[in-house]
Amino acid sequence: METQRARLALGRWSLWLLLLGLVVPSASTQTLSYREAVLHAVDRLNERSSEANLYRLLELDLPPKTDQDPDTLKPVSFTVKETVCPRTTQQPPEQCDFKENGLVKQCVGTVTLDQSKDQFDIDCNES
Repeated sequence: METQRARLALGRWSLWLLLLGLVVPSASTQTLSYREAVLHAVDRLNERSSEANLYRLLELDLPPKTDQDPDTLKPVSFTVKETVCPRTTQQPPEQCDFKENGLVKQCVGTVTLDQSKDQFDIDCNES
């Protein structure tokens, strides 16, 4: 009888822990580094672009000294350069060579480190 109650109690705790694990997302799987957030923004810029070729990160300015809250928008500043890969390719931009005399753009804006939010506001202008 005592063993049966102990199993029942253990079963309830296991169920609660399982449910808690499903409800509370793991922070490590959803928080991006500053660089990853910028690369993600470059990918989105490439998706929305009407230009023939993909752009790739050329230079990333140092991250701001702001709070580490992944929900807070972080200011970003970076430079992208045109690659030889057409926009229709399935190849990641990081695997594309820079185009000789390719267009260079200076980009500024904000990104969030919370991957699930996918928020960014970036403006890029030719350098």
